[in-house]
Amino acid sequence: MRSKAFGLAAALVAAVLVPAAALSQAKKGGGEISEAQRKQGMAEAPALVQTLGLACNVTDARFVGKQEDKKAKTSTSFYEVACQQGMGFVVQAPAGGAPTAFTCIEANTVPEGGKEAALPCKLPANSDPKSVLTPMIQKAGAACTPERVRGIGQGKTQTFIEVACQGGEGYVVIASAPFDPAKPATAQNCLNFDDANGNIKCTLTDAATRLAVVDTYAKTNQCAVKDRRFVGTSKDGANFFEASCQDGKGYIYKVVNGQVAQNWDCGKAQGVLGGCTLTDARQAQSEQAGLYTRLAKSAGGNCDVEKYALFPMRGQEEVVELVCKGGAGGVGIFPANGKGQFLDCGRALVAGYKCGLSAKVDYSALTADLKKNNVQSCVVSNSRLMAKTQKGTTLVEVACADGLKGYVLEYNTTPTVSAIGATGCAFSGGCKLPGNT
Repeated sequence: MRSKAFGLAAALVAAVLVPAAALSQAKKGGGEISEAQRKQGMAEAPALVQTLGLACNVTDARFVGKQEDKKAKTSTSFYEVACQQGMGFVVQAPAGGAPTAFTCIEANTVPEGGKEAALPCKLPANSDPKSVLTPMIQKAGAACTPERVRGIGQGKTQTFIEVACQGGEGYVVIASAPFDPAKPATAQNCLNFDDANGNIKCTLTDAATRLAVVDTYAKTNQCAVKDRRFVGTSKDGANFFEASCQDGKGYIYKVVNGQVAQNWDCGKAQGVLGGCTLTDARQAQSEQAGLYTRLAKSAGGNCDVEKYALFPMRGQEEVVELVCKGGAGGVGIFPANGKGQFLDCGRALVAGYKCGLSAKVDYSALTADLKKNNVQSCVVSNSRLMAKTQKGTTLVEVACADGLKGYVLEYNTTPTVSAIGATGCAFSGGCKLPGNT
């Protein structure tokens, strides 16, 4: 399953590209740059740059040549400019028409089916145009040192450049048009486009080469990779990958700036962009349910786990909603080491968690907490999280099954959940549940 963030694929399919190969219609420039070419370039190109609104303080320029089309009775001049901002351009100036500009990356790109670029940049300052992309890519949140680059083309407001990175990964950099290195850019993983029916494709490396980076991520779990898959890109720009391992296990990795930010074994990954597809997720989930059953029982909960869903990690503790066979459930809070806690869904509110999967809520633990605090007559039928107190305790309102006014239970939540007091709603104020007002 691909997650094409914020309509990206559709936007790129719809883009009207002006490919860098358009430059193949120009006459090739000669070998050495003459002083006459430089003199003419510096005399004529800066005004064209200004007309185009390029982010370019011209530091060097050359007149490349002129293309005459006798049949169409047109004449087009070509210039190369070097800029203080780093990225140079080739400017195309038709006589009597509006000029256009291509970055040196586009100009240096060999057109499809060609053997060499028709009009490459040759000024010394333009010898390595890809170096301009490095800080742009880093700001875009991708860990990539460009090794090779290719101009894909331009739309009305965007420039598209393919970048092959050291280490095998690849990105499509989407910058402004006209290109301006100071403006924000995005970097989308090339793997997003491999199966897309659009006019944006990565060709500098193949998908297998780009996916090989998964082996590095899998070292997090000592996983000897059997197969690998690109899952998708989330709206915040994180990339997700799946690895299946030789031992039958599997994982999904969330990668931010080239580093594993989070990972899930396939037994816990059903909610992550569709879950695992390279491993037997049902078997992994069954094994994980058995593990949670054992953890819940060791924490004092009698729950034969049928389903489960993960909450965000709480420090070093794993927090999981557990649905028990029969429909009741609770929340397990399990540290990496030591005994955890099992809170039924009624009591889970105390710790700040609300059950969403369980078909019914068991309030027996809240009833027991009332009895521990000398309230013997109330069988809890409903509950509501009220507030945190200034001293750090948590207040929970409960209603009673007999319809009489209920109570406010006060809890300590660290190191474990424990009730330390109960006050009747008639005296405490702030109660809102039916029957308590």
